[in-house]
Amino acid sequence: MTSFARNVPILALSQALMMSATTLTVTVSVLVGHALAADKAYATLPFTAQLIAGTLTTIPAALLMARIGRKPAFILATFFGISAGAVCSFAIIQGSFWLFLAGCVLIGVFNGFGFYYRFAAADAVDTEHKSRAISLVLAGGVIAAIVGPNLAGLTRNLIEHAMFAGSFASIIIIYVLAFILLNFLKLPEFANRQSGIEVSGRPLAVIMRQPCFIIAVICGMLGYGVMSLVMTATPLAMQHNHHHFSDTSFVIQWHVLGMFAPSFFTGHLINRIGLLKIMFIGGLAGLACVVINLMGTSVNHFWLALFLLGISWNFLFIGATTMLTETYQPEERFKTQAVNDFIVFSTVAAASLSAGALQHHFGWQAVNYGAIPALLIILLSLLWLRYSHKPVNKYPAEDQIDMASSQTEY
Repeated sequence: MTSFARNVPILALSQALMMSATTLTVTVSVLVGHALAADKAYATLPFTAQLIAGTLTTIPAALLMARIGRKPAFILATFFGISAGAVCSFAIIQGSFWLFLAGCVLIGVFNGFGFYYRFAAADAVDTEHKSRAISLVLAGGVIAAIVGPNLAGLTRNLIEHAMFAGSFASIIIIYVLAFILLNFLKLPEFANRQSGIEVSGRPLAVIMRQPCFIIAVICGMLGYGVMSLVMTATPLAMQHNHHHFSDTSFVIQWHVLGMFAPSFFTGHLINRIGLLKIMFIGGLAGLACVVINLMGTSVNHFWLALFLLGISWNFLFIGATTMLTETYQPEERFKTQAVNDFIVFSTVAAASLSAGALQHHFGWQAVNYGAIPALLIILLSLLWLRYSHKPVNKYPAEDQIDMASSQTEY
């Protein structure tokens, strides 16, 4: 069985489980935070804490993977997730905002490891199949679009007098399934384990000066940041406009479908019509989302806008990840991926925290106006790369990844 055929489906299902739990928390954590927080401006703080914890975990996770390998690190992370479900559920029963915050932090720690699922797939295949491997792993999120919001709705009253405590208890099962599944991975690894992420290869400063690295980071962090800003504020905006929770769940479900359903063909589109064109379309879809949100606040407005926002994220994130994988040699992968994800998810966390304050103090329109500068920067940066005559996906021979050297299995 080839590495692609064995590992990509497992990583895609692991991604589906991770995103099912994350989608559930997106749907309900802001509402739980709003109910538990004394100051309602901090309603998004638990979800933001989850994102911050994920961001801060990216570099330690890369260090651990460099030392012990990806598979043991992925398995270890599931114990943080299992603990998170128990802590969040207990916190809601006790009515403790700060304990709920701690539980969300544990979810973030798990996600900090799970962010590397896409890189684990990309590093296991040759250059030609990288975008397809990344796309298929992220396509696992289609399952999350169905499972997450529906699980939240089905279990929100499972524990009497503690709305959504049952929802967080249910994610314990999700993380247990992830633990079982990840044990079947058989990833290619380097024969010589690294003791750290800085031990070999070019200095980070050299890697980070590459035009494609710069554009990959810009598009990844701003595309994901815009998605986080608008998505995190959406449940509050819909509640403010007196929409039912079932409508909010419906909108988030379609948003997640927009995020992940295109993954079945995004890799093919990149290979067929070009990486930069797909990323540019992603930026335009983000602008379309903002325009629709500014036009009205009906359920249909939220639904279409959030669906386009999901497509925008998909094209930009897969494109940025694909572009990044072409900027490092095998021995440079951990440090390059760690720096990229730290920057990207720091921006995501900041956007999430800003969403609560913007929505509470200035309203839904301010949230959307705040997304416009980031989307314009994305589009201008892609145009700069397109017309600066810098090669994309074409690098000097000494910078090419020698996949044959990374096929020692553990």
